[in-house]
Amino acid sequence: MTTGSKAPRRLTILGSTGSIGQNTLDVIAQLGGREAFDIAAITGHDNIDLLASQARACGAALAVTANEDRYQALKEALAGTGIAAAAGRNALIEAASIPSDWVMAAIVGTAGLAPTLEAARRGADIALANKECLVSAGDLFVRAVSEGGGRLIPVDSEHSAIFQALEDDQQHAVERIILTASGGPFRTWSREEMANVTAATARAHPNWSMGLKISIGSASMFNKALEMIEAKHLFNVGPEQIEVVVHPQSVVHSMVGYTDGSVLAQLGCPDMRTAIGYALTYPSRTKLNVDRLDFAKLARLDFEAPDEVRFPALRLARTALERGGLQGAVMNAAEEIAFQAFVDERIGFLEMADIAEAVMDEMIGIGSAETMDAVFAADDEARRYATVFVKQREKAA
Repeated sequence: MTTGSKAPRRLTILGSTGSIGQNTLDVIAQLGGREAFDIAAITGHDNIDLLASQARACGAALAVTANEDRYQALKEALAGTGIAAAAGRNALIEAASIPSDWVMAAIVGTAGLAPTLEAARRGADIALANKECLVSAGDLFVRAVSEGGGRLIPVDSEHSAIFQALEDDQQHAVERIILTASGGPFRTWSREEMANVTAATARAHPNWSMGLKISIGSASMFNKALEMIEAKHLFNVGPEQIEVVVHPQSVVHSMVGYTDGSVLAQLGCPDMRTAIGYALTYPSRTKLNVDRLDFAKLARLDFEAPDEVRFPALRLARTALERGGLQGAVMNAAEEIAFQAFVDERIGFLEMADIAEAVMDEMIGIGSAETMDAVFAADDEARRYATVFVKQREKAA
């Protein structure tokens, strides 16, 4: 078998209908499909046709929609297949609790927190594509993984690159973590030009094929801001050890600098299936049908310092790291509200960062992420503040 085990490996995919989930199923198919893997559960949201189609194709035992109102539609779509259907927040948590040894955590937003934490507590290996687990509840989540006995394997291309470039038993020699950023579609735009962009323009990433939320997060660099906070928890480094460099080609996915002056980088074509495949087969590697780098055609690699005036999300991440506690949760929740307001054309592109900063300043000293209740309380309060600030900007417009 491709995975090297005698019995099919049991997997769960939280967020199978999104970009990461779809790529995960593609990797699974490449590595042997049903002969190599037993899919315990897959989950999605409103795209019931796709969710049902995926469940039938991969032979999942259970399919869950997060939207309770879509339960009947999912049940009817799976009629006669023997695949169980469920719906709602509790059903997501129950899907994560089903025994499986590897869980792809790809539910976008804070909705992915509780089910991913459930999987971590029972000791599953977590392939982490959900940023909020570490941004909003980093200490709590890392502790749950450690106590559960599973492994935490990052799937974001940047964190996967760092994970791969970290040498065994050399944590003491790590001097800096260098996250690369493409710069998105507005890398060379002025603030005046960015002030009037639409969601359709902002989602057009120059290198990667991603969903709406991640694409716009790349354009605003809020994705990179969240990755800075994730890096602290993933790699046990201080805020002063985390750097960001703009790399337009998206070929060097990130780097680790060591105390002897060496810098180790991981390179590859911009394709999420590489990081997903590595997380699925770790610590081994296997063959994947992805493009290979042609260095002769590539010819050059460019790097430049990020502009935190045009992209203030990076500055906000450093503020959150310095303040600690629940500031990551606050920044993330406020940005989610501001993101939706931008997509709905209620605020401008640059106002997303303004609103996140205003909420963070309102909630200085809110406390620490010791419990999920504390995380969700901070998340709820930040969303209330952000909603008020969005309305104020609408009235002023």
